[in-house]
Amino acid sequence: MKYSFVQAIKKTAMEILKINTNVFEEPYYPNIKEAAIFLSDYASWLLGCGATCIRIEKNVRRIAKAFNIHIDMTIMPSHIHLSVWDFSKQESYTIIKKIRKLGISFDINTQLSKLSWEIADGKIDFNETLRQFKQIEFTTTTNKWLVLLLASLANTSFCRLFGGDVISMIIVFVATLAGYRVKQIMLESKVDLRFVFVCSAFVSSIIASAGYIFNIGSTPEVAIATSVLYLIPGIPYINSISDMLDGHYICAFSRFMDAAILTACLSLGLCGGLLLMDLKWL
Repeated sequence: MKYSFVQAIKKTAMEILKINTNVFEEPYYPNIKEAAIFLSDYASWLLGCGATCIRIEKNVRRIAKAFNIHIDMTIMPSHIHLSVWDFSKQESYTIIKKIRKLGISFDINTQLSKLSWEIADGKIDFNETLRQFKQIEFTTTTNKWLVLLLASLANTSFCRLFGGDVISMIIVFVATLAGYRVKQIMLESKVDLRFVFVCSAFVSSIIASAGYIFNIGSTPEVAIATSVLYLIPGIPYINSISDMLDGHYICAFSRFMDAAILTACLSLGLCGGLLLMDLKWL
């Protein structure tokens, strides 16, 4: 009985000691290779989901400061070039990472930024950071049917904003619904984005010409003009200006050219639809 009592006391003391050790345990800092691999992945995901260069730099430097390391990063249109040094700058590791082409995603962008703040505030260690980052990688996209409906309603609102009547609004809603659905189907089939824009604009412009063909509504020209506005690459244009103001001229030019090419494809599809329906701008 005495032996059991002593053993119980020792076991309890060891458990208390273990708990106290865990409470005061030093946070785990990754080595420079682990940090470089994580930060390059993190930056490539941010760039791929449509973040500006200044946001990528701020988030990555915030995390690097929390990891107690020095970094030097170059952001290119399709690659991240990252060099990492330890605090004493005696050891370094360099990695080049190709961006993840995810498409514009405000959800992933927000989650990644939130993760950087949690790391900087010391709320999570490196192992928890990797776990949360892996969860973000498997983020599910917004319901495609909901996106289809909301995009159609938004474009219908543009029609009203530019003076379209009720008939034109209905036509624009149907045209956007059909064109955006074509876009979704083609993107799911991994069709080139430029060709997707041509086909979507072509379908929308044909449906939007109903006001002229059937002589209904008083603003058929507004219906045609606003039927393809959902394809305007506004975010790449805005990001290109932001990158230019921050001095990232290569990324700014690349994003601007991508947006300009998509706009040209949109115009090509629109003109093709008007020519097919034998409509001419007056």
